[in-house]
Amino acid sequence: MGEIRSVGIIGAGQMGAGIAQVCAAAGYDVLLHDVSADRIESGLGVIRDTLAKTVARGQIDQAAADGTIAKVKAAPELQSIGQCDLAIEAATEDEVVKKAIFKALQPHLKAETILASNTSSISITRMASTTDRPERFIGLHFMNPVPRMKLVEIIRGIATAPATYEQAVQFARSLGKTTANAEDFPAFIVNRILAPMINEAIYTLYEGVGTVDSIDTAMKLGANHPMGPLELGDFIGLDTVLAIMNVLYDGLADSKYRPCPLLTKYVEAGWLGRKVGRGFYDYRGPTPIPTR
Repeated sequence: MGEIRSVGIIGAGQMGAGIAQVCAAAGYDVLLHDVSADRIESGLGVIRDTLAKTVARGQIDQAAADGTIAKVKAAPELQSIGQCDLAIEAATEDEVVKKAIFKALQPHLKAETILASNTSSISITRMASTTDRPERFIGLHFMNPVPRMKLVEIIRGIATAPATYEQAVQFARSLGKTTANAEDFPAFIVNRILAPMINEAIYTLYEGVGTVDSIDTAMKLGANHPMGPLELGDFIGLDTVLAIMNVLYDGLADSKYRPCPLLTKYVEAGWLGRKVGRGFYDYRGPTPIPTR
């Protein structure tokens, strides 16, 4: 397999922008694509803001920040991603959307390109089977926020070639990340454990065992978690938490993974967490206020 020098990112949201930043900081040439120029510019803005805060904290100097952002180029046309050595899909956690992206990208891929998905729960084997290169398809699940979190879960599909896996591990480590191998079962390792914990916290709220504040305080001080589970759900995005729970529930057919009705109700209301200003907390004022 050829050396990875260029990386294409499909999806310029919080995750895609974060992946683009760490790849650029590691010296890779990065192309950032989304469905509109405004979304790409928003993603580039996220990278600039994150780098500015890192400079302000004295963790890097301005020259390093400028060098990183200079390595990230806007890619308004999806086909340009096909000429990269590695293409990472970082779109919304929806299997239909992800498969459509890979289908649209396929005619433009060079023979050597490795395909990866940043999915946090969806089958790598199923997605790979819809492409012309299942042996060159792998899961690279970065954690949020990407620049700060050290882990990348690496998930092989049933057809993933050993050489693809080894190259993916080397790539993730070149970004300064620690890797953990996860088998291709619903939600892999981190979200197989994390999402049900958040869902159980929502059930605890739903059943009146505790308030938003008491549940989060109890877990922060009683279990030494840096963030309470409801606050964490808001940070991840409640739509993403619900999507993961549905993947677990559908894929494993176990009632313990049934999404809490209150979680569903919040998503139906559009109260998705921090990214929209309201979830289990209201973030529109100077201090987050519990909504229940």
